[in-house]
Amino acid sequence: MNPYLLKLVFYCCVVALGLIGHTQSRAVDDPIKQFQQRPNVLFILTDDQRWDALGIAGHEHLKTPNIDRIGREGLYFRNAFCTTSLCSPSRASILSGLYAHKHGVTNNFTEYPTNLKSFPRVLQSSGYQTAYIGKWHMGEDNDEPRPGFDWFVTHKGQGKYFDTEFNLNGQERKVVPGYYTHAVTQMAAEWLKRPRGDQPWCLMIGHKAPHSFYYPEPKYQKAFDQVSVPYPESSSDRSLADKPEWIRKRRSTWHGIYGPLFDWRKKFPDESPEGVRDFEAMTRAYWGTILSVDDSVGELLRLLEERGELDRTVIVYMSDNGILNGEHGMVDKRTAHEPSMRIVQLVRYPGLVSKEHGRVIDQSVLTVDLAPSILELCGCDPIGNIDGKSWKRLVQGDTQGWRTSFLYHYNYEKQFPYTPNVRCVRTDRWKYSCSPHGDRGPDRHRAELYHIAEDPLESKNLIDDPRYAEVLVQMQQELKRVMSGVGLDEQTDIMPIDEGIKESLPDQKIR
Repeated sequence: MNPYLLKLVFYCCVVALGLIGHTQSRAVDDPIKQFQQRPNVLFILTDDQRWDALGIAGHEHLKTPNIDRIGREGLYFRNAFCTTSLCSPSRASILSGLYAHKHGVTNNFTEYPTNLKSFPRVLQSSGYQTAYIGKWHMGEDNDEPRPGFDWFVTHKGQGKYFDTEFNLNGQERKVVPGYYTHAVTQMAAEWLKRPRGDQPWCLMIGHKAPHSFYYPEPKYQKAFDQVSVPYPESSSDRSLADKPEWIRKRRSTWHGIYGPLFDWRKKFPDESPEGVRDFEAMTRAYWGTILSVDDSVGELLRLLEERGELDRTVIVYMSDNGILNGEHGMVDKRTAHEPSMRIVQLVRYPGLVSKEHGRVIDQSVLTVDLAPSILELCGCDPIGNIDGKSWKRLVQGDTQGWRTSFLYHYNYEKQFPYTPNVRCVRTDRWKYSCSPHGDRGPDRHRAELYHIAEDPLESKNLIDDPRYAEVLVQMQQELKRVMSGVGLDEQTDIMPIDEGIKESLPDQKIR
């Protein structure tokens, strides 16, 4: 044989053997290295916390140093939004990265589909140990474990601020005594202390606070007694003159400032000036529940520091949706107004941003972005065909191709007939919102157009101002575009028939 050919064959054999050995070595070593390098995930979810109900957002009275620390040493997403301001739909969007019409959880009584992927489910299949502890709020009468979690602790319905009965991973049901926030925190701490070697973990904590009815723990019941809380100026007759009629009607309902105020007012509707005292009491109690959540966050941060896990854990603090607190004469959420659709979102992870140089992110991020972002940070394969996108590149400075507008939508509920169907598009400068009747006919309600950049309080509805006729047309076209982007058009956008604003109270079981 040709000597040069012999040398070539010998050389190829050596290279091939080297490659085989290298591959075998990687097969043995990679799982350990992978677990050592992949971050843990601590996800803390609050219920109905407004975007501005924390210290880092500049709240005048509510101080939250522990929650603020997550944003100061990481990322403060100043313009974070939910895509549907309702608990169960929003939670399903956080888990799946999908809009409500795609994941199917369009109300507060529907289960998360068992065959639908979620980011915890992907993490679990990628070697993470996963747990959920606290308020799940998808499937009112089901407290059994859900797919994607190795440990699952929840309760039926809304749970109670004191002495809630929990189902402990399907093994037993028992009343866990004490204040809900601290009970959940204690159970979370116990789970974190379990031995797991180098296996990474994902822990989700679902707080009840600050959801109604608002009951602070005893030490915070009088924390804000000296604070005056008047009705917002936007709730007055004069301020509502250019708003849709349904907003004025809502003031005397379960979701209005003249209504029961989540049981803080016993005689209603009450339009008297003295009625503001009940509104003040409700607001102070709302703030009080958040103080306990801040204590909880501080306890968890200290535990992770003690265990040497703080800086290798992605910590996300987030609310499922916002809530109106008197703005435009309304309480609760569901509408497309800023206090309803804006949420809290803070993220701490030194592997993404230095804890000495925390950053404020001004671009709009959505609930549907959380799942793909967590999976990318953890080195997992993405979930295909979702509506959200990872903000990892965004926070690293690559803003190219990031969204400049997005869709918000909500469907009328017979159980809570105080808000019509809502279809809204928001940019960083403008917001257009309309309320289709659901029969494919003309809208019965007046639409809303706001110059958000100059009028963040949405005080002036420009829908009938001829000077903004061109802007209106552009926003109407943009609404069609963002709806099309998530698979909705006149034929596929199925919504309930709007049966009008009603003053009857909702069933006691679902409040």
